[in-house]
Amino acid sequence: MFGLLKKIFGTHQSRLLKKYWRLVPTINQLEVQYQNISEEELKQKTADFKQRFQNGESLEDLLPEAFAVVKNACRRLCGTDVHVSGYSQKWDMIPYDVQLVGAIAMFHGSIAEMQTGEGKTLTASMPLYLRAMSGLPVHLVTVNDYLAKRDCEWVGSIFRFLGLSVTYLTNDVPPFKRKEVYAADIVYGTASEFGFDYLRDNSIAMHKQEQVQRGHYFAMVDEIDSILIDEARTPLIISGPVHESRQMYDELKEGVSHLVRAQRDLCSRYATDAKKQLESAGLLIDAEQIPKIEKEHQEIFKRLWLVSKGTPCNKILKRMKEHPDLRAEIDKCETFFFGEQNKEDKQRELAQLYMIVDERNSEYELTDKGIQLWNEFGSNNGKEISDDFVMFDLGAEYASIEQNEALSDADKIQAKVRLREADAQRKERSHNLRQMLRAHLLMEKDVDYIVQDNKIVIIDENTGRPQPGRRFADGLHQAIEAKENVLIQGETQTYATITLQNYFRMYKHLAGMTGTAMTEANEFKEIYKIEVLEIPTHRPCQRVDADDEIYMTEREKYNAILKEIKTAHAAGRPILIGTESVEISEKLARILKQNKLEHTILNAKNHAKEAEIIADAGKRGAITLATNMAGRGTDIKLQAGVQELGGLLVIGTTRHNSRRIDRQLRGRGGRLGDPGSSKFYVSFEDHLMRLFASPRMTSLLQRYRPPEGEPISAKILNKSIETAQKRIEQRNYSIRKHTLEYDDVMNKQRKEVYAFRNEILFSETPVHLAEDLLVSVAEHIEEKSLKENSGEHYRQTLMTHFPIHFEPLEFEEKEIANPALRQMIHEKVLAAFEQKLNLQKQLLQTLRADLTDPKRVQTICNEVIRNLMLRKVDHLWQEHLLAIDHLRSDIQMRTVGQKDPLLEFKHESFALFELFFEQLRKQISHDLFRFEMAPPPVKQTPISLDQFLPFAKGIASSKEQG
Repeated sequence: MFGLLKKIFGTHQSRLLKKYWRLVPTINQLEVQYQNISEEELKQKTADFKQRFQNGESLEDLLPEAFAVVKNACRRLCGTDVHVSGYSQKWDMIPYDVQLVGAIAMFHGSIAEMQTGEGKTLTASMPLYLRAMSGLPVHLVTVNDYLAKRDCEWVGSIFRFLGLSVTYLTNDVPPFKRKEVYAADIVYGTASEFGFDYLRDNSIAMHKQEQVQRGHYFAMVDEIDSILIDEARTPLIISGPVHESRQMYDELKEGVSHLVRAQRDLCSRYATDAKKQLESAGLLIDAEQIPKIEKEHQEIFKRLWLVSKGTPCNKILKRMKEHPDLRAEIDKCETFFFGEQNKEDKQRELAQLYMIVDERNSEYELTDKGIQLWNEFGSNNGKEISDDFVMFDLGAEYASIEQNEALSDADKIQAKVRLREADAQRKERSHNLRQMLRAHLLMEKDVDYIVQDNKIVIIDENTGRPQPGRRFADGLHQAIEAKENVLIQGETQTYATITLQNYFRMYKHLAGMTGTAMTEANEFKEIYKIEVLEIPTHRPCQRVDADDEIYMTEREKYNAILKEIKTAHAAGRPILIGTESVEISEKLARILKQNKLEHTILNAKNHAKEAEIIADAGKRGAITLATNMAGRGTDIKLQAGVQELGGLLVIGTTRHNSRRIDRQLRGRGGRLGDPGSSKFYVSFEDHLMRLFASPRMTSLLQRYRPPEGEPISAKILNKSIETAQKRIEQRNYSIRKHTLEYDDVMNKQRKEVYAFRNEILFSETPVHLAEDLLVSVAEHIEEKSLKENSGEHYRQTLMTHFPIHFEPLEFEEKEIANPALRQMIHEKVLAAFEQKLNLQKQLLQTLRADLTDPKRVQTICNEVIRNLMLRKVDHLWQEHLLAIDHLRSDIQMRTVGQKDPLLEFKHESFALFELFFEQLRKQISHDLFRFEMAPPPVKQTPISLDQFLPFAKGIASSKEQG
C-alpha cells in the first residue's frame, strides 16, 4: 500500500528534488544572459543584491540571479591561474546542473549528500555567496586547517572576483588578528576554532573590543557527518592552570607499571599452561577436524576465558581462537558465567586476576588481589599507601572531633582543616591512580595517541589526524605522559565548555554537505532539525564494490591483501589501502617494504604532506597507505591511461566501527564516472569482529571452516558485520545523546551567565549596573528575613553586608515588607556606594595631578568597576563548572538508589546555579565597597588614560583576591 502511494505521490525527498530542479533552467537562462554583459557589470551585481536585500527583497527571491552570477564568474575565471597551497593551478570548474540542485538544497538548510568527486566544495560557493548578501556573518566549517586555507584560496577566488571579502581561520591566526578575520563577508575555518573563539569571547574577553565574533547567522558545514556526528561526542573545553596542584603521577607510575606487569605475566602463564594441556590432550593439531572435546578439559577453557578478561590481546589466546572449536568452547564459558545462577562461580574465577579489563565498554576493575598487591608493593618501597582505596567518612570524623573534650575550639577548627586537606589528598591520589591504570590498560600508543617531539599528541579516532594542542581531560593526558616517560604538564581546570551540538544550534541557518549522511539522517533531524537530501550524480558511478573477503586470522588476511596488491601493481593500477590506525599502517608498510613494493604512507605522523601524497595517488602503479583520513576533502584524480587499466583499486584492511567511514573509503575510487573497484578484507581477530560480532558466527565457522588461506564467503557473515557496526553506531549515538542531555541543562545556565557578562562588558555605565546589583542584594536579604520574620535579623544582616548603620527603632516601628522601609534601605545603600566612589575619585585625582577632567576620572572608575565585576563572574563561574564536573562524576551512583541520574542532575545543578548567583551578587557587593585606588609602582612622566586602565584593572583584581 505504502509502495503504491510512493509511486503516485513520491517521497518527501523526490518532491523536494523535483521542486529544486524546476529552478535550474531559470538559473541557466540567466547565466546565458550574463555572458553578454561586461565584467564590471557582473561585479556590480553584488552591490545591487545587497541593496535589494536592504530594501526588503528576500534572499530566496534573489536566488536564481545570485546563483547565475556565481556560475558566470566561474566561466570567466576558466583558464586563469589561482595560487593554492604554495603553487598555481588553472581554474577549470563551471557548476553542473546537479551542483545547482545541491546548492539550492543547502541554501534551504538541508544536508546535500553528494558522492566523492561531485564538487561539493564548488557547490558550497553559491549558497555562501547568496547568504553573504545579507551582510551578516557567513561561516564555512571544514575538518582541518589545511582544507580551510586551501578552499579559501581556491573557491575564495570566486568571491574576490565578485567583490566580497573572504578569509580563513586556522589555529595559527593570532588573537589580535581574529576580529579582522571575522569582519570578512565569508570565513573558512574549523569547528574547534569557531567554538573556542565563542568560549573565549564569553569567558576571557575583558573589554568589548577583545570579542572577535560578530554573531551566528549562517554556517555551511563540510563533511558534516564527521564534524556534527563523530566529533560531537567530545565537548569543547577551555582550561587553564589550577591555583594549587596535587597531582601525583610521577610517584605512582612505578607502582602501576609493576601491577600491569604482574597481570600480564599471570595471564601469559595461564595461557601457556592451557596451550600445553591442549597439546598433550591432542586438541591442537593442524587438521580440519579437532577431536571431540571432553568435559574434563573444560577447566582449560575456563582458564583461557580468564585470560580474555585479563589481557584480551594475549597472543596465545588469539592463536587458540583461530580454531573454531576452541573459540566455541571459550564462548561457552562466557555464556555459562553470564547466567545469574553462576554469578558466584564467575566472581571466584575473576578473583584470580589483579584487574578485569572490559574492552567493549572501555572500562576496567581492580580486584581484591590487585588491591592487595598494590599495598604490598607500596609497603616494600617504604611508602604508607595502604589507605589508597579507603575514603574518609567526613561526617563521622567531624563528629569524633567535636566529641573530643581534650581539644579547644581553636584546636577543633584546625583538626577539621587538616582532615579536609587529608581527604582532598587521598581523593586526588585515588583519582590519579585510576587514570594511570586507564592509561596503561585502555589507551594504546599509535592508536589513541602518538609521541611526537617528546609530547603526547592525540589522534582523532574518526579521521586519523593528529590533534596538537588538545589534551585528554580529567588528568588522563598527564597519566599517559607518565606512562610514556615524557614531561608531565601541569594540572588544569575547566574555564569554559560547550558541546558542538549546542554551539551549532546557535546559528540561525545551518546547512551541510558530505558523501555519507543518510545512515545518520534521523540524528540530524532529531538534534539539528535539518534534512538529508541525496543529490544524484553528474555521471553514473562505474565503481565495482566487491564482497568482503573474511579470514580466520590476521596472518591469512594480510597474505591475501599482499597477493591482491602484487596482482594489481603488476597491471599498473594505482592502489589506495585504508587502515584504521597508525600502528596498522606501519605494519603494512613493513610488509610492503619486505616485498620490495614502493609505496607512500599517509598517517598522523606525516599528515603535513597530505595534499602532495593524495595528488600522486592516482598515478600509474602508485601504492598509497592511509589511515581513516584517506583523501578526506580531496579527490584522487587518475593519470592519463589509468582508466583503461581499471582505475583506482581501493583496499580496506578491516571494517571500521562506522559504516560511513567504510563508504568514505570506497568513495575515493570511481569519482565522476571514472572506473574503479573496492574490496574489504576482514579477519576474526579484528577489533570489530572480536568484540561485537554475533556469537552465532562461531557455530557457523565450526561447520564451514575453510582451509588455511581460503576466505569465507556467506551472506550471513556480511549481515553480521553490518549488525556489529550498527551496534557501535547505536552506542556512539547514546554517548552523544547522553553528553547533549547533560549539556542542555548547562546550556541554559551558560546563556544566562554569558548574557550577564556581556551586559557588563557592553554597558557604557557599569556604575549603574553595580547600583542595580546592590539593590538586588538588599531585596534578597529582605526575602530571607521575611522567612525568619525578624526585624533585628534583617537589620544585622544589612549591616553585615553593607558599610551602613541602622538604629533598632527604625526596624521596630515598621514591618519588614513595608515599602517605605525598603525605599529607605535602598537609598542608604546607594548613598554609601556613591560616597565610596567619590572618595576613590578624590584619591585618584590626588595620585594623578594631571587628571582634572571629571569625565576622564569617571571613565577610569567605570573601567575599574567593570573589571572588578567581570573577574568575579569568571572566578565564580569556573568554581561552579568544577562543582558541576564533580556532580556529574558522582550522580551516576544514584542509579543504585533507583533514581534517574539525569533528573537528579537537573535538580542539583539548578540548586548549585542558584547558589552561584547568590554568591556572585554578594561577593561583588562586598568588593564594590572594598576596592582602593593606589599609585603606580614607578612615578615618572604623566601617563595617558590608555596606559592607566590596565593598571586600574590590576588594582581591582588584587583587591578582590585579597
